[in-house]
Amino acid sequence: MIVLDLCCDRDHRFEGWFASASAFEDQQARNLVSCPVCASTALRRLPSAPYVHTRSPASTSPPPAQTEMPATPSSPAVAAELMQLLRHMSRTAENVGERLPEEARRIHYGETEARDIRGQASAEELEALLDEGIMVLPLPPPEDDLH
Repeated sequence: MIVLDLCCDRDHRFEGWFASASAFEDQQARNLVSCPVCASTALRRLPSAPYVHTRSPASTSPPPAQTEMPATPSSPAVAAELMQLLRHMSRTAENVGERLPEEARRIHYGETEARDIRGQASAEELEALLDEGIMVLPLPPPEDDLH
């Protein structure tokens, strides 16, 4: 998964999450990526600082300088509110179980009515959905399922 900094022809800046750079290019070529503000599909990538995830302990070197990144609230209250919203989404979405990839595609391609769904999929199935421009989001378990 990569996060790209994007800008439309009306100078609206936003982030896009893609399975890979080639997935972004493919989706952009098919006009599947649009500005969330004005819906323009005339987009360009902006330079962005790389993010490298390692399994080693944090080094003592200072973090790389960030380039024009907006401030992100990181308070526990914001995290709790986000978790509550995600749990609400999980409770209200239709559980399609292992049919998640199939149902997500049917909704995406207009073969069935649009609705919120949840279910299970393998990492490979999720990557394939993202490559097709189908947005999926992992949801936390309901509070009563926590140990």
